[in-house]
Amino acid sequence: MQTGSTLHDDRIGVSALDGLGTQARGASGRLLPEIWMQDGANRVEQALARLLCTEDDGETELMAAMRYATLHGAKRTRALLCLAAGALADTPAHMLDDVGAAIEMMHACTLVHDDLPAMDDDVLRRGLPTVHVKFGVATAILVGDALQAHAFLTLASLDAPGDNRIALVRELAQAVSAGGAAGGQAMDLSLVGKHVELDRIVAMHRMKSGALVRASVRMGALCAVAEATHAALYCALDRYGACFGLALQVVDDILDATADTATLGKTSGKDAAAQKPTCATVMGLQAARQFALDLLRDAGEAIAPLGPRAERLAQMLQRANAYLFKHAPCA
Repeated sequence: MQTGSTLHDDRIGVSALDGLGTQARGASGRLLPEIWMQDGANRVEQALARLLCTEDDGETELMAAMRYATLHGAKRTRALLCLAAGALADTPAHMLDDVGAAIEMMHACTLVHDDLPAMDDDVLRRGLPTVHVKFGVATAILVGDALQAHAFLTLASLDAPGDNRIALVRELAQAVSAGGAAGGQAMDLSLVGKHVELDRIVAMHRMKSGALVRASVRMGALCAVAEATHAALYCALDRYGACFGLALQVVDDILDATADTATLGKTSGKDAAAQKPTCATVMGLQAARQFALDLLRDAGEAIAPLGPRAERLAQMLQRANAYLFKHAPCA
């Protein structure tokens, strides 16, 4: 596997995301999160539009439905985590754009399938009708299947050494396997209507949504840096990704119980209506909120040894904190 990056402590991965030059930094020299995040999200959006082309759609609505499920309206959190971690390894921007797009395809796949009537049975996603509502259940199933395939095709086609591509494919596959998102969704369904301990809910969250977040962080580095030769880096990234991923799901649990449908972009109160145990229902809202804050703090501590090279990853935590304080303030 390629290991060209030396990861010097005084570098911040200028080749990956600093194409905006001085525009991306304020007068103090501090990296401006609103600039690089918006630029990164736009580039990933463009990559998705390019990779999910409509030329061969034929007489079906499949590609149109895939684009509907994937383009527009998303925060691109997972792709931005990939880009932020890629900055640590000086990963080329064009490679990160496509890897971020593959991650977003896989995330969209999980959402489309989660929304199906046999799963979470939701009619809204990002403020729009879910794919099965707009295109039908059969097409929605195929959309998820095809997005998963296109994600792996994107990684397999990267302009990168073969070992790097294999590592990326393996990482994404593990994240959605029986030990990841698929297994977590199965556990989620099995817990409906039951009184369960917090540790089982946490285990489910780490699989269902946390595994893909952790993979997103790792994949940004795996584009260019071998885990075998940078064990300390990956130890820090793993702890960061695990804490960040769980925190995001705890926040989602809180908002499902407290926010309205317009804020969420999906039906509020779904967990309670479906009798799903969550961190919010087991711990209580205030304890769950503190749990999320503690997890975000732990994620920050994990990358502290990386110094200024981890500036973008730290700013992702700041954004998550700000979102929690805005939408789930203290009672």
